[in-house]
Amino acid sequence: MNLSELHKVAEAMVAPGRGILAVDESTATISKRFDALGVKPTPDNRRDYREMLFRSTEAMSKYVSGVILYDETIRQNAKDGTPLVKLIEKAGSIPGIKVDKGTKPLPSCPGEVITEGLDGLGERLAEYRGLGARFAKWRAVIDVGQEHGLPSYTCVNANAHALARYAALCQDENIVPIVEPEVLMDGDHDIDRCVEVTTWVLKETFQELFYNRVALEGMVLKPNMAVPGKKSPKRASVEEVAEKTLSVLKACVPAAVPGIAFLSGGQSDEEATAHLDAINRIGPLPWRVSFSYGRALQAAPQKTWSGKPENVAAAQRAFGHRAMMNGLASLGQWKADLERKAAA
Repeated sequence: MNLSELHKVAEAMVAPGRGILAVDESTATISKRFDALGVKPTPDNRRDYREMLFRSTEAMSKYVSGVILYDETIRQNAKDGTPLVKLIEKAGSIPGIKVDKGTKPLPSCPGEVITEGLDGLGERLAEYRGLGARFAKWRAVIDVGQEHGLPSYTCVNANAHALARYAALCQDENIVPIVEPEVLMDGDHDIDRCVEVTTWVLKETFQELFYNRVALEGMVLKPNMAVPGKKSPKRASVEEVAEKTLSVLKACVPAAVPGIAFLSGGQSDEEATAHLDAINRIGPLPWRVSFSYGRALQAAPQKTWSGKPENVAAAQRAFGHRAMMNGLASLGQWKADLERKAAA
């Protein structure tokens, strides 16, 4: 493990004013999104869509520090034969790769899942590094459930342990691990229940990272924000989300971690941006706080594109706008009227 190299890459992933673009949707997931737009989910269409984003030169060079790719994408070439990884690097961004193999039901824990993919991971990481990946991502999924019966200790511990094993394997291959323990915002729980579960999950995760000798200086944390469930009748203000999210993080995340790149977790585009901005307006913070968004960056350009070549320029502008909004939010400089002007 070259900790100096890992730390350098981790710092670059959370560089001021920049964040991570997550285009690591599985083939099944992106196919559903294409189907909704009337776009055939062919390998060429998937490639063309992602190439369009990577060729958004200004957005990529100014606001996107890294790109999380799917196995198919890291192996693909652009229409002109250039590897997509090279397009990302040319734009000044860092290529990364999703390495987990999705979730499976957790035995004896009804309604809960465990993320799989540790078998053979060391060999896959070595291959991905050869293909250009400098960081990786593994997502654990924790469901709060409708009652206080979930999550179970079994689920939290099993997923935290798997995250730590994955992170250790990454660092052994000189790949920066993004550690993503996601407490889902599905359900009717309020923000305080989210705080309670997120605190537990993060404490368990960092304990397992310690036991597995993961160097905190060479990783990036990708957590959920403290938000109420989608079905909760008790909504939370932007300020409350920011304050309670930071309270959890300060209680759980050591200052040795270079940065935190939030997942959007089902929030709307503007909600994810506003919450990130409010968090960064509270300072000083012991780590850099940025974004690692998928749909919150992609929804607008994907809809604008809709598989039509004549829409590429407009879709790139839509992507550039969302990237810029979140870049400003990562500095605590976003303003809601910037969204209104764009809409007008």
